[in-house]
Amino acid sequence: MIRRRHVLGGAGLAATGLLGVGCASSLPAGLEVHELSWLDAQRDRPVLVRLTLPADANLVTPRPLVVISPGIGSNRYGYSYLAGGLAQRGWACLNLEHVGSNRQVWWGNPWGLVDRLQHAARDEEALARVQDLRFALDQVLASPTWRGRLDASRVVGAGHSYGANTLMLAAGAGVKREGRALSLREPRLKAVVLMSAPPFYGETDLPAVVGGISVPNLHITTTEDEIKIPGYLSPVKDRLDLFERMGGSRKGLLVFKGGSHSIFTDRSAPGGFAHNAQVKAATTEISHLWLSAALQGQAPGADALKAWRSQHAAAVERLEL
Repeated sequence: MIRRRHVLGGAGLAATGLLGVGCASSLPAGLEVHELSWLDAQRDRPVLVRLTLPADANLVTPRPLVVISPGIGSNRYGYSYLAGGLAQRGWACLNLEHVGSNRQVWWGNPWGLVDRLQHAARDEEALARVQDLRFALDQVLASPTWRGRLDASRVVGAGHSYGANTLMLAAGAGVKREGRALSLREPRLKAVVLMSAPPFYGETDLPAVVGGISVPNLHITTTEDEIKIPGYLSPVKDRLDLFERMGGSRKGLLVFKGGSHSIFTDRSAPGGFAHNAQVKAATTEISHLWLSAALQGQAPGADALKAWRSQHAAAVERLEL
């Protein structure tokens, strides 16, 4: 394993959006960042992650862990606003990079971009992403370095777009191939936040696919959240249908007014700079409230939700919790 450690005081990070390179983003002060690189020898596949957590010298209680899976074409440095914001609130955040669908899809001959995107979206890569998640959890939770700092009993997940698809599979989506049900459920995941979740392409029985998911799940989208990738087009209705058909002991829906599919990446322009910043702040806080409550088998408290609504109501179209 290769490991690099940083203690940040607002250092800039390069970030990647769903459909291109995002703007520079920065992490708040007082956080500890570790770049971890492994090789899953069984699959001959690198697994790269960034671990962000509070820089506590005298930690008594281990931190709950959020695994963050990115959209297509992104890497472990993306979604830094979410990792940084959650780490400020006491979480450890493990940002995954999936090497078969990371930034390399944008590199090379532009005439081959469509082929690279479609190759990154194939079944084999979708399954490999779930295996990346499982392998990363195995490595970081078993490491003596993090024992005592990470709580293996409090693991949750967040994903955007392709990453939301990855989290749904890890949460127990019932997918069959060649007449055989695929066993992808990651039992350590106790709850998930799904931003801009795409449909399962080629699957016609949506309730059979997602109805068996049992962990608490929060869906976050916008009124203009269309997925437009060459070869794939998914309207906002797909996001709402997934929410309606999803199982789970508890589920919620948050729909923001305006803002494109890429507003949940580190890009600061989609939706307008002011609205973009508010959506990111609201997404980070509601994710914290939802996941914290889910780990206790509860819904977010009424007082916390009231405070959240009063601060972010102008950006919200619909909220069901």
